[in-house]
Amino acid sequence: MAGYCRLYLITPPAIRDMPAFAATLKAAMSAGDVAALQIRLKDAPDGQIAAAVAALAPIVRRYETSLLLNDRPDLVLRLDCDGVHIGQEDGIVGVTCHASRDLAMTAAEAGADYVAFGAFFPTTTKDVVHRAEPEILTIWQETTITPCVAIGGVTVDNCRSLVAAGADFIAVSAGVWSHPRGAATAVAAFNREITSGLRDRG
Repeated sequence: MAGYCRLYLITPPAIRDMPAFAATLKAAMSAGDVAALQIRLKDAPDGQIAAAVAALAPIVRRYETSLLLNDRPDLVLRLDCDGVHIGQEDGIVGVTCHASRDLAMTAAEAGADYVAFGAFFPTTTKDVVHRAEPEILTIWQETTITPCVAIGGVTVDNCRSLVAAGADFIAVSAGVWSHPRGAATAVAAFNREITSGLRDRG
């Protein structure tokens, strides 16, 4: 099963020191390939989201990485972002599909640019209601061309199996920002594991 896989970063759910986080993001982006950054500030006011985009977009653009917002399609154009990731209750661009191929097929048929499966592992970023198994990635790759994202508790230590199973993107939040050796070290390590996982695909 040939293909590719790239890292997809998600911001922490709250950013208390934006200049410090911007510096961390810059270091992380310079350490290895990153396909996308999703700004995920749940329940934040519009002004706070706009300020985050203003601070982080120049860094993201420098590395030709896509900038996405979580759950706010109404702000995407106004803030000049590249897209939006939404849940099951919203419209469709990039869509969370939990562990359901039926939800994913519906999203893909409606024109989603990608579908996200997970959580694959326990996570502290959000409450886990749905658990997915890596085989859903393999089945998805064999039956459709819409890219798939593996999300939920992904770390340097466990991502290789998801890459090998067929993930096009590995979505990571705490696995980068809370890495004991820092975000830049984490991004470099994820890219090494992605390369190994792609070799495992055969």
